[in-house]
Amino acid sequence: MQKYNYNKLNEYLKNKYGERTLKICIDGGFTCPNRDGKISTGGCIFCSGRGSGEHINEKLSIKEQVENYFSSYRAKRANKFIAYFQNFTNTYDSIENLEKKYNEALINEQIVCLSIATRPDCIDENICKLLVKFKEKVDVWVELGLQTSNDIIGRFINRGYDSETFTKALKLLNKYGLETIVHIMVGLPNETFEDVKDTVKFLNEHNYQGIKIHSTYVVKETVLDKLYEQGKYVPMELDYYIETACYVITHINPNVVIHKISGDAPKNLLVSPEWNLHKKLMLNGINKYLSKNNLHQGMYFK
Repeated sequence: MQKYNYNKLNEYLKNKYGERTLKICIDGGFTCPNRDGKISTGGCIFCSGRGSGEHINEKLSIKEQVENYFSSYRAKRANKFIAYFQNFTNTYDSIENLEKKYNEALINEQIVCLSIATRPDCIDENICKLLVKFKEKVDVWVELGLQTSNDIIGRFINRGYDSETFTKALKLLNKYGLETIVHIMVGLPNETFEDVKDTVKFLNEHNYQGIKIHSTYVVKETVLDKLYEQGKYVPMELDYYIETACYVITHINPNVVIHKISGDAPKNLLVSPEWNLHKKLMLNGINKYLSKNNLHQGMYFK
């Protein structure tokens, strides 16, 4: 904590599991209600055709993806792993199919955690009960998208749900004792610094265990890309992102684990900003800003 001035995921995992623990990113073959027509067909305006995890080979089965990972050099870097269902909405299916898919990823005892990325409008009692069953085998995390508490911006980015839906989903996950990681984005279209402050204030009224702070970037063939080309969206500068991310860090609960403080766009898809390609520049900038100003996580938390 003192070295980084915030609760870094790697340190949390070492303390929890006694050693280095890595993620295996999985494409579970899911779609999204914001894409299949249930809510919309366009998806969020920043979302690429793969929904994230563009590096994953979606042509392989879930089991094959995990086996491929274990047969690669990456598996030699650790002994414990997290099966991370990343692409699109990973609770958007029948309970039977969800159970089958999650089980398919748990191919050996080296996998100690099941992490599920999803939307708050795709969380209900039956899904929570299913995830609780998996807690008998492994730890379970639910990654829940919020992006912003400003519902006007939420509608503009075509998020497809409001902040109240997020609150209801998180309360349900709390009820079942499921560890939750909240995902927010900085630099969304029409967003001001006051909006970021409001999002942090909103989060501080909720019970969650982890957070991903994501910088907004433009990737090819998205609605945001079109807005950028038309001059209707200007990506934020690196200095602004650093200062804003540090505001979030210093104002959230000091016990929350920070899973991510950057957005990692695929090099072949990134349109703007160029600084997004330099992850170390972002991380070093944040650490330097915190240290220089004698700041640490949660120091302004209320």
